[in-house]
Amino acid sequence: MATKPIRKAIREPMRTSSRPRARALGIPFDGEPGPLNAITDVAGVEVGHATIIRGNGKLIVGRGPVRTGVTAILPRGKRNFAPAFAGYFALNGNGEMTGTAWVEESGLLTTPIMITNTHSVGVVRDAVIQWQVKRRQMPQPWSLPVVAETWDGRLNDTDGFHVKPRHAWEALDTARTGRVAEGCVGGGTGMIGYGWKGGIGTASRRLERKAGGYTLGVLVQLNCGRGKELTIAGIPVGRKLRAESETAAQPDLGSIIIVAATDAPLLPHQLKRIARRLTMGLARTGSVSGNGSGDLFLAFSTAAAGESSDDVASVKMLANSRMDPLFTAAVQATEEAIVNALVAAETMTGINGERVEAIPHDRLIELMRRYARRSESAS
Repeated sequence: MATKPIRKAIREPMRTSSRPRARALGIPFDGEPGPLNAITDVAGVEVGHATIIRGNGKLIVGRGPVRTGVTAILPRGKRNFAPAFAGYFALNGNGEMTGTAWVEESGLLTTPIMITNTHSVGVVRDAVIQWQVKRRQMPQPWSLPVVAETWDGRLNDTDGFHVKPRHAWEALDTARTGRVAEGCVGGGTGMIGYGWKGGIGTASRRLERKAGGYTLGVLVQLNCGRGKELTIAGIPVGRKLRAESETAAQPDLGSIIIVAATDAPLLPHQLKRIARRLTMGLARTGSVSGNGSGDLFLAFSTAAAGESSDDVASVKMLANSRMDPLFTAAVQATEEAIVNALVAAETMTGINGERVEAIPHDRLIELMRRYARRSESAS
């Protein structure tokens, strides 16, 4: 059956390329980023998006308005599906990331990583299997795809099931190295972060040569946090910018998916340690990981997962005593990726005229300057 082109449904993502990133606004971050300051700074990693933005006005389930999509991360690109060592961690489990039972059991990531909305996990999972079958790229006779989600029901007709297999395939087929689109794109299209428009964000850190010179990159789908919790570079941005009517008693009904990639030679138990540190980058931005939040994290290594000779595989492992710089990189890159998602996102109006504002760059810049002046005068 022929599929209709979906490019006509893509509007806002094309504008995100001109949006400044957090560093361009003068926000100070610790650590040295890679050339792209993105997960694709890790050689071989490819990222693709399929974005669906269609319709306006009153919600008619099954018709729209639609504000959703799919994001794909290919650990070794489209031509290499060799297993990669991986580790998984759930900070709060009110969410879904399929395929993690096998990641936990085997320590191996054997599929692309997909991120979409909550009610589209199933169709995306099946589409990945179809894509792998067609390309004959499965390391075993069956596939257990890793597909994660966050809920976009404030802006999107999420019960209308608008994500189709072709959208998952588009995200996979268009995945590439290089710059990663951020904000209202892919799976992040309809997401909200700390009361502002959220979405996709990415960042990376490059270690000093004496620490191994490794690269660690992070990609997030931001859909969590209450407005007054937001903290950026240690500054209580949420308390300064959000309305006084917001209270700490409001439930946190969002979620966040965080994926980390590195070229450091790490084994699965070490990658689980990296995945745990992603929580600390999240905490730096103010989240307390509320009851309603699905905060799920995956880390993988693009280093060789073992060279086999007969039935024995030889692997390299970075000494545990040398992991502190990677822990630091994971925390720093996560914090910046979250802020990049907020800064890149644009104001969006969705179902029933629901409007979610983008974080105001001018007010954010003024806050940064004001606190910088206070810091200088205090010293």
